[in-house]
Amino acid sequence: MLTGRKLAFVGGDARQIEVIAQTTELDASATLIGFEELPRRFTDTALVTLSTEVFADVDAVVLPVAGMDDDGRVETRFSGEGHVVLTEDHFAAMKPETFVFTGIARPRLADWCRKYPVNLVKLMELDEVAILNSIPTAEGAIALAMQHTDITVHGARALVLGFGRCGKTLARTLDALGAKVTVAARRPADLARVREMGLQPVHMGALLEAVADVEMVFNTIPDMILSAAVLSQMAKDCVIIDIASKPGGTDFRYAERRGMTAMLAPSLPGLVAPKTAGRIIADSVCRILAESRPVS
Repeated sequence: MLTGRKLAFVGGDARQIEVIAQTTELDASATLIGFEELPRRFTDTALVTLSTEVFADVDAVVLPVAGMDDDGRVETRFSGEGHVVLTEDHFAAMKPETFVFTGIARPRLADWCRKYPVNLVKLMELDEVAILNSIPTAEGAIALAMQHTDITVHGARALVLGFGRCGKTLARTLDALGAKVTVAARRPADLARVREMGLQPVHMGALLEAVADVEMVFNTIPDMILSAAVLSQMAKDCVIIDIASKPGGTDFRYAERRGMTAMLAPSLPGLVAPKTAGRIIADSVCRILAESRPVS
């Protein structure tokens, strides 16, 4: 239970609704900032305007998965303004050891949380979140590919770039759907695991040769992997779904010039399965708060 805990939610999308629901169900109280147009109401919650006083009286501040931009901007779908702007004063007002939950932390947010004695938790770096989050990510990426091609996934020659949390789930799901899956990675251990899974491994250094006959490409690497040189070796009707964080790992300008279908699709869980993605986040937020002592 989270009895007596006070949380401030700042902006977000439909995933935040699930976090609010679960924390208040466990008897926490919630202050909501940037939620004037929230379609649901919860017990023991209050809609308030942004102020330093709010942050001085909470045990945790919950930001959206996208966190805060370096100009202090926090996006919200539940306010006519569309965003909330935080300043350093808001962080300075927090009590020592206050938790600040975010999906990712850009430099300004990380700097302010280092400057003041608060506990920054980057949820997307926790295995318990990232691994489960890879499920709606994979499903969303495959759904996008299906929408933008005229062939079935079954039997399609699919290439997955990267073998991290999302890469593994993508490769496994594509294989289960009957695709002919190749996985490109660098580490020998990853290539060995790909082979053990019955898939086709290829070293990233041999990518130019590997892309020649693929029909679907799923990139998970936030680096320029699909450069113009690589794209030039691919069939023009190959569909590229890039799920890496912005700006992705694809030369989208060149892809468009060649007439290829290439899409940057980060944050898919919040688009295709916000309830599931929100519950994943909520489970970790509630666990961390339940295992910690209240901020005095």
